[in-house]
Amino acid sequence: MKTIQVNRHDGVVEVTLDRPAKKNAINGEMIEELRAVFSEIAASTADRVVVIAGSGDAFCSGADLTGRTPGQPLLVGMRNVGEACVALRSLPQPTIAKVVGPALGAGLNLALACDFVVASDTARLCEIFVKRGLTLDFGGSWLLPRLVGERKAKELVFFGEFVDGAAAVEMGLINRVLPNDEIDDFVARWASQLASAEALAQAESLESADAAEALAAFMEKRPAVFRGV
Repeated sequence: MKTIQVNRHDGVVEVTLDRPAKKNAINGEMIEELRAVFSEIAASTADRVVVIAGSGDAFCSGADLTGRTPGQPLLVGMRNVGEACVALRSLPQPTIAKVVGPALGAGLNLALACDFVVASDTARLCEIFVKRGLTLDFGGSWLLPRLVGERKAKELVFFGEFVDGAAAVEMGLINRVLPNDEIDDFVARWASQLASAEALAQAESLESADAAEALAAFMEKRPAVFRGV
């Protein structure tokens, strides 16, 4: 892939936005690659946790307004953005955004679409759309009021002010803020714990009577009758 890196170890998938010269701004190619990798992860039984990060000194500076796919209608591009957001939110695996430096606009909403957001003390968060004459994308209009409430969501969107990690934790926008030199170890520890928990839960599920019933029903081409055991 040209705009993201994907690394796997011990059940953890690390998806790194990799356009450091553009502060990892999202272009059409990155959206397509994110959609592809989210689809791949969703179908994997080996991938148990997903970590999304940015290369260099930024998480994501938002959409690359110069990076539209040539000849692609704008509506098609925005539909692809929406589908990438849905694909991320629909992943069966838990997801963690590791935010270092700026997370702006679509980049912030990409992080907020994850189950957990951990930021460094260098993080600068902003729903910057109003300053670009744009409306929210990457699920922001759905995500924000559910995270911080309607009034605070309106404030973030209508004024487009920057928020640091401490303020973001206080308003419930993210989970944790840590010194920059501690965030890697912290996220790795959380990812490892989640991966271990999911592996145990899956093993227990596979040993259950309901799992055996599901397999039998599939082989016999009939509806399964689950009993919660």
